[in-house]
Amino acid sequence: MVSIDRRVVLITGASSGIGKASAQYLHQKGYRVYGTSRYAMKLSTADFVSSEQFELIGMDMTSESSISQAIETIIAREGRLDVVVNNAGYGLAGAIEDTQISEAQSLMETNFFGVMRVCRAVLPLMREQGAGYLINISSIAGLTAIPFQALYSASKFAIEGFSEALRMEVQPYGIKVVLIEPGDFQTEFTARRLKTVAAQSETAYTQRLAKALAVMESDEQQGLKPELVGYLLEKIITTSSPQLRYEIAPQTEKLAVELKKRIPGELYEWMIMKYFNLL
Repeated sequence: MVSIDRRVVLITGASSGIGKASAQYLHQKGYRVYGTSRYAMKLSTADFVSSEQFELIGMDMTSESSISQAIETIIAREGRLDVVVNNAGYGLAGAIEDTQISEAQSLMETNFFGVMRVCRAVLPLMREQGAGYLINISSIAGLTAIPFQALYSASKFAIEGFSEALRMEVQPYGIKVVLIEPGDFQTEFTARRLKTVAAQSETAYTQRLAKALAVMESDEQQGLKPELVGYLLEKIITTSSPQLRYEIAPQTEKLAVELKKRIPGELYEWMIMKYFNLL
């Protein structure tokens, strides 16, 4: 195994939230960390100083050429890439009826196809190295759907199935595929969540959407600290045989996932709707 001071880590969506906290934590632990952001060139250089913080480089998750260029930049500097954390993504609130196909496609282009693009771009290198960690950030919402967050949940459900299959495909090449499933965290994700265009006006779903969003936002604001994901990442990448899934969420959310497996579907649905004030 490559020593920590030579291991190179790429974390997408590292300008804020879980991505930024994880990148900072691993950098402080001695890893060579590169974070990416679509808006990297707009950030103040005071926020990310190479000598004291991790490197932040531009990457557009919807562009294969942008992804390739960012990875080539890292390889040119470091000669290898040991860990990739697919963290970039965003939330979209609104009823399915109030969601345009173009809005759904835009979210999937980043949240799901962006992950696939990054994986495809780094797999040849990792196969050649005979080692690597591909860690995809899913969500508790990828295990149990959230009303009025249907497309976000769909993107995370997709990452779950994608990662299960990928793990089996690349196992002979020494590549470890891992899912991290966060619950509610105190990050900028809450403020940055988009609403569908239709949901920004009065619709048949306006009142119920507002009730559900109020619960979501309250839970997020009282959620876990994003630094915890950094601790978990270090645990994973220092484990020779990591498991497929790691849930990291408040106990009530972990319990909800377990209950979904154990109680009748109608009862579980009632509990979720009751929790989000939809009954």
